[in-house]
Amino acid sequence: MRLLVTFVGGLGHLAPLLPLARAARDAGHHVAIAGSGGLVPRIEEAGFTAFATSPRPHHDQTRASRGRTPLEVMDARATELEFADNFADRGARRMALAVPDVIRAYKPDLVLRDETDLGTTIAAQLLDVPVASHLVLAAGLLIRPELVAQRLDSIRAEHGLPPDPELTLLTSGLVLTDAAPSFRSPMSPMSLSPTHYRSFVAPRATSRSGRPRVYVTLGTIFNTASGDLFERLLAGLAGLDADIIATVGRGTDPADLGPQPAHVRVERFLPQGDVLTDVDLVISHGGSGSLMATLAHGLPSVLLPLGADQPHNAMRAHELGLAATLDAATVTLEEVGACAREVLADDDMRARCVGVADEWQALPGPSAALAALEEAAR
Repeated sequence: MRLLVTFVGGLGHLAPLLPLARAARDAGHHVAIAGSGGLVPRIEEAGFTAFATSPRPHHDQTRASRGRTPLEVMDARATELEFADNFADRGARRMALAVPDVIRAYKPDLVLRDETDLGTTIAAQLLDVPVASHLVLAAGLLIRPELVAQRLDSIRAEHGLPPDPELTLLTSGLVLTDAAPSFRSPMSPMSLSPTHYRSFVAPRATSRSGRPRVYVTLGTIFNTASGDLFERLLAGLAGLDADIIATVGRGTDPADLGPQPAHVRVERFLPQGDVLTDVDLVISHGGSGSLMATLAHGLPSVLLPLGADQPHNAMRAHELGLAATLDAATVTLEEVGACAREVLADDDMRARCVGVADEWQALPGPSAALAALEEAAR
């Protein structure tokens, strides 16, 4: 099988696709990945042929840091409009134009697109190549007909294709997801019957004794537009009888946050999987990748959504009793500390998170998803 994997956006859209791409490659299939030009080095470092669908500066992870910008916080409605602009308009148009040339050059048997890569569906339809989709939005509330269909139909018309007002072509093929089945919101407008799998084995969550540990992260994109949020979080956590570990991103110097107490450790980057095996609480922005990995390890969260799918994820996690939420724009040091203490002491929340982890661990491994891809290619 010749598999072309496509994504639009940053590392949070590429990373969920890599475990399955590796599984396909290890099984002897040919795999190439097409996406943001700035992530071509990351794709090649992972050992895959890369096709850039945008100029190199787009989502470039290697550019020198320009420092953090003022804090930007968007509510759910604002993030929906921004998503429509970025993914259903600019991103979809870019992929609809770029991916046909990639398909002609690579000649895949099957295209596997990330859920938000709306333009590749148009490109594949033009060249009559089957498409499978991989969900990357945890709550699943951003891709809605009333939000994106009109924009996509304009792009479809530019390529001589009929309208698709109900977005049926986005889910007409195989749909895969590496997430616990219970998390996706029942309010999601897309009617899906995805093939669920788990991409790795997380150590079973167990009760820790002794001094608790708290992990702080704002992901790989929103950490750079976080203003003074890291400072407020760390100052609010400094009074806890707990060990604090924070990762601020490769482009941020930990020294910029000032001196920290001995029990507070700040690093640019640490492998998330390694950190999550040895902490009791995660404080994050609520990005889908971070939140799903946290729940796979049976850990509760304190969420401070900043934009994108994060407000929807935070609402869903709160509905399920898996997390507490705070307002990143206004949260005080006292609120940070009090909320962290409350969640660390909440055994019921911890038990619910362990339940989600057990649900996720019961899913089949990547081989099940790979078998579904092989069948779709045939």
